[in-house]
Amino acid sequence: MKILEIKVLKGPNYWSVRRNKLIQMKLDLEELEQSPTNKIPGFRERLEKLFPTMIEHRCSEAMRGGFFKRVEEGTWMGHVIEHIALELQTLAGMDVGFGRTRTPDGEKEGVYYVVFSYMEEDAGVYTAKASVRIAQALVDGAPYDLSEDIQRLREIREDTRLGPSTGCIVDEAAKRGIPYIRLNKQSLVQLGYGVNQKRIRATIASTTGNIAVDIACDKEETKLLLEAAEIPVPRGTVIRTEEGLKDAIEKYGYPLVIKPIDGNHGKGNTTNITTWEQATKALEAAKVYGRNVIVEKFITGYDFRCLVINYKFICAALRTPASVVGDGVHDIKWLIEETNKDPRRGYGHEKVLTQITIDQFTQKMLDDAGITLEHIPPKGERVLLKPTANLSTGGTSTDVTDEVHPANVFMFERIAKIIGLDICGIDVMATDLRTPVSENGGAILEVNAAPGFRMHIEPAEGLPRNVAEPVVDMLFPKGSAGRIPIIAVTGTNGKTTTTRLTAHIAKSAGKKVGYTTSDGVYIQNQLMMKGDCTGPISSQFVLKDPTVDFAVLECARGGILKSGLAFQNCEVAVVTNVAADHIGLGGINTVEAMAKVKAVVPETVFTHGYAVLNADDDLVYKMKHDLKCNIALFSMDENNPRIKEHAAENGLSCVFENGFVTIMKGNWKIRVLNVKNIPLTYEGKAIHNINNCLPAVLAAYLFRDISIEDIRTGLQTFIPSESLTPGRLNFFHFKNFTFLADFAHNPHGLKLLCDFVSKLDYPIKVGVISGTGDRRDDDIRELGEISGKYFDEIIMRCDKNLRGRTAEEIMGLLEEGIRKVNPNVPITKIANENEALEYIYANSKQGALYTIMCDVVAGALDKIRELKEREDAHLNKTVLLHQ
Repeated sequence: MKILEIKVLKGPNYWSVRRNKLIQMKLDLEELEQSPTNKIPGFRERLEKLFPTMIEHRCSEAMRGGFFKRVEEGTWMGHVIEHIALELQTLAGMDVGFGRTRTPDGEKEGVYYVVFSYMEEDAGVYTAKASVRIAQALVDGAPYDLSEDIQRLREIREDTRLGPSTGCIVDEAAKRGIPYIRLNKQSLVQLGYGVNQKRIRATIASTTGNIAVDIACDKEETKLLLEAAEIPVPRGTVIRTEEGLKDAIEKYGYPLVIKPIDGNHGKGNTTNITTWEQATKALEAAKVYGRNVIVEKFITGYDFRCLVINYKFICAALRTPASVVGDGVHDIKWLIEETNKDPRRGYGHEKVLTQITIDQFTQKMLDDAGITLEHIPPKGERVLLKPTANLSTGGTSTDVTDEVHPANVFMFERIAKIIGLDICGIDVMATDLRTPVSENGGAILEVNAAPGFRMHIEPAEGLPRNVAEPVVDMLFPKGSAGRIPIIAVTGTNGKTTTTRLTAHIAKSAGKKVGYTTSDGVYIQNQLMMKGDCTGPISSQFVLKDPTVDFAVLECARGGILKSGLAFQNCEVAVVTNVAADHIGLGGINTVEAMAKVKAVVPETVFTHGYAVLNADDDLVYKMKHDLKCNIALFSMDENNPRIKEHAAENGLSCVFENGFVTIMKGNWKIRVLNVKNIPLTYEGKAIHNINNCLPAVLAAYLFRDISIEDIRTGLQTFIPSESLTPGRLNFFHFKNFTFLADFAHNPHGLKLLCDFVSKLDYPIKVGVISGTGDRRDDDIRELGEISGKYFDEIIMRCDKNLRGRTAEEIMGLLEEGIRKVNPNVPITKIANENEALEYIYANSKQGALYTIMCDVVAGALDKIRELKEREDAHLNKTVLLHQ
């Protein structure tokens, strides 16, 4: 067995629109293709011994133990690996359950696509590789230790997942349909899209003031502000040296607390200091985190954390440091191990409680108490193992929200206002919160920006509190989902022109548009990224931009297959057509399978949104039957039976009729514009661009704030040119000849281009053609056939990237197609595109039109501009010489 490829899918994809996070592993079983599981002696027994919990896998049998039954009867190793991958992640605390194993039509025998869900990307990739190793060990009958893989997966999960505080806010937003994008590998997350986005970093929000965070991070400044507002705080001072420490001890006496002035999460804190030796050690520990150190009177009582969000009290929790309770029989080390057996305790944040580890802080606590790990505490005695009550070090929390006195609620809300923190964690030391802190001798110890939420959402005891809800309420008031309108455009041909025209119409209506195309990413018509930008990274670029209020996203096959879509839902999806292109790549070996790839885009449309489908294309029209959204159709023929049926049901459509682009609401017609007045159609000669206008007009019309007048203006002002529509019918007029540059790169696109060229009045029409190396032989031959039918002469060249073939092989296939239909047409072969253009410039024929299929659009256009500048310079020089 060998892994051929691993892809990480992060959005709606070929396998599932709802299950976004999938690993797709292309696997070659090699000789194991001939050995299903029932032909491998002892395989089922070894599998069940290694994974006894796999008894719960029902598989297609829909019964407990169903998968083991399939193994007994005989199934292929790819299927087994799928189930190993799911169970391995589950054992590591990541409960996943979706999987598929398929061999696509036309794929080599023994090659499978193993697909399974993951929670964390790096863990999913590790699982894919580990599952193949495990399966091979089971086949070979070799021993295998699962514990190493399980522990490694836990570590990866903890290193890469969002923390519980950030995660619960993201989950709450997602429940409300608010999209999110993780902006880094830590806790910076964008909620919402474009101009409506908000950001969080852990539990600091984009609404949180910098000054407030700065104050909260300076413990002495916080204390001074609170003290001035008559909030009870411990008496204390700031010191730097042992001399200052002596003065503080003389002034305040023992017991004391020593902590860094700008520390957090209890780092560098030492509590209940009662001797000079403890004090000097504590001073050194605090100075690790900064020069300035706080010395305060140690307040006795219980440790409470109170949470205020949007200046309203939300909840309170009693925090207890990690500890064990003696039984009079066992030592501390045994008691820690026994405590960690609590099923609620896990590695990192995987469960309600975290396992207690023995570290330097534990050792210090024991040293200060004069005991060791071998000490046997008396029955009922509690031994503290950590200096602070953080849950991440094994502490526990108990919800006490319902016990908080109204006077304390008032004080907590007032503290948040004094500091200016809209998400505020307040640490209180007091005997209880049932009585006013100002009366029971308690004090406010700290005010925290970015307070942890875990103690509130998963207390060890008491009622869990949904503290993420008020955060999301604050960021997105009721009724706001933080979205911007998204129009997604897919298909084989016409995507880029449709995308650009749609974006232009939206801009004409006053929208601040971001859009992606096969030649770049544009924000308000400014080119931000150059190149083929039709994948999820480019879409995210637009959705992350805070200036954009309307997105038009071209979504090509490659991005969908490689990573999935960048968005979960859109308002409108356009499918232009589905034709034979890229067949045989990425496991897509038929046009029908390609249609399934394209169908991913309309499947993401909201139920209240619209899929705009081509009624003239059988595969596109068929998509309507699997969609749960509204359907709008477009057609070049108003008498198309599908349009008539749709109109009879009062459906919305856009057609080409009597020379007009016309919107139909049922049978009522709204004539938008005559195509002769639409520059993009070249007075109606460019039939394929009339076709591109229809979905663009229809998609724009679906938005109430885009009027018919806006659409007309957009159509009339969208002037085809090398800058506005690069690589799409770009004319360059030289003195003796003309270049027409176009991105036509497949038979369907070339046929449309040639239909247009046939209507142009040029005495000689020369095709400058190429074939793409990773296409099927028949596809390359067909390009030759089409060229042979339409052009008077042909120049063959090759793309810069030959994609696995030789130039001779590609040109040979093209020539086969040409000679099949036109044995006598003159053919010139020039492999390099720039050399071909130079050849034309030096040997041009009077009045000829040279139609070039561009490989790299920007490169071809740059070369043609260079030639035009050279000619202009020569002509200017000639004029000067004759003056």
